[in-house]
Amino acid sequence: MAKALIVYGTRYGATANTSEVIADTLRQVGYEVKIADAKKEKVQSINEFDLIIVGSGIQMGKWTSEPEDFIKKHQKELAIKKLALFVSCGGANPLSEGEQKNKELDNAKQKYLEDKATELKVTPIALGFFGGCYDFNKMSWFFKKTLSSVKPKLESAGYKETKTGLYDLRDLHAIRDWTREVAKTVI
Repeated sequence: MAKALIVYGTRYGATANTSEVIADTLRQVGYEVKIADAKKEKVQSINEFDLIIVGSGIQMGKWTSEPEDFIKKHQKELAIKKLALFVSCGGANPLSEGEQKNKELDNAKQKYLEDKATELKVTPIALGFFGGCYDFNKMSWFFKKTLSSVKPKLESAGYKETKTGLYDLRDLHAIRDWTREVAKTVI
């Protein structure tokens, strides 16, 4: 049985939940899966894993530091492993339309995944670019104030609260499809 390790960093929980969706999908196609919240658990060895998936939420244009630290720590081993990277972020759901929307998507994917892989000196087999969640219930006062103008834009773009104060912009089908494609690289 192939073994996968998912290491993630999250601020408000969207990336943790996305990691669970990825793990469930991998299990459905025959993987044994370990999930590690990089803030709470320091993975000592990756030798036993056939596939490593590292994910981060994005806030203020940056990855969380813990997944980056994991990659830096295991850089030599990751060079010979199947590695996939993903991010959960609002940049995957730009609120503009048409050509501007496509440009924003391309720029965000470039910055958060392709440039990050280059910066961290890794060569991933796949890059997952997924929407995130705006959870106004968990945000600090500063972020609530900063992002208050986003709420009406989300609603005018067709996004609705999934519960009071929470806008989930993820496409779970796309996450599962991406995961199944990544899984095929090993088994």
